[in-house]
Amino acid sequence: MVKAMKMDPNDMKVLFEEGKQMLRINCYPPCPQPDQVIGLTPHSDLVGITIVLVVDEMEGLQIKKDGKWLPVKPIQNAFVVNIGDSLEVITNGIYKSIEHRAVVNSRKERLSIATFYGPKLDGELGPAPSLITPQTPALYKRIKVTEFWKGFFGRELNGKSYIGEMKLTKEEIIN
Repeated sequence: MVKAMKMDPNDMKVLFEEGKQMLRINCYPPCPQPDQVIGLTPHSDLVGITIVLVVDEMEGLQIKKDGKWLPVKPIQNAFVVNIGDSLEVITNGIYKSIEHRAVVNSRKERLSIATFYGPKLDGELGPAPSLITPQTPALYKRIKVTEFWKGFFGRELNGKSYIGEMKLTKEEIIN
């Protein structure tokens, strides 16, 4: 990823080395009226990368593409990798975080295991300095990681709305 963007590897290393890793196990039991329930509301993850294993190969994870929800078809013994908001910011928008949700079904329980890789809490999140040039100015604010996390967790999960608050305005980009 770093090579593909011609990014200084230290820009990524300084933020993610000694970073946070979290694990979550999700169980979505069968629901008699799945069309009236959301398993997990639409959101993007605040971390850099999320790796998901669907244990029982049941559909339920969906991503939003071009305004439509598309199912992610589970493949046996394969991982799903999602780009998170932190990676969108550090790559200055080259990689976009993925808005996703989980839905339930009426037939069978769905089990997934997700691991989240995030930046170190005492770091500063912003576009990688090696990606910023006069031709490609910073598109996102620079903020302490703890403030980024507080802002994210201090609000309701609502699509990709929080990453929007990190974006600089046209006036801020020009100055």
